[in-house]
Amino acid sequence: MWDVLSALIPPAVVATVFCTFIYRLLRKEMAPRTSDGRLIGEAGAAPSTGAPEAETASRADTDAVTSEDGAKGARGSSSEVPGAERGPGNR
Repeated sequence: MWDVLSALIPPAVVATVFCTFIYRLLRKEMAPRTSDGRLIGEAGAAPSTGAPEAETASRADTDAVTSEDGAKGARGSSSEVPGAERGPGNR
């Protein structure tokens, strides 16, 4: 019986470490976040000196794009090639 138990201990240890790593990784990645990507726990803490400037700059950039160009200036997310439209005779 000790032979079987001693043969099963190394794989059991490896499996335990692997499962623990996966559990901790998933908990970290699926934690609730704020809209700027920080963890909820970090958002309640005092912000660093560089964070408000970056947040203000990103808002200013998005406001400038939406107010100047609007939807007309935005590039489409279509995967089609412009000018390669297929008509009824091009099948």
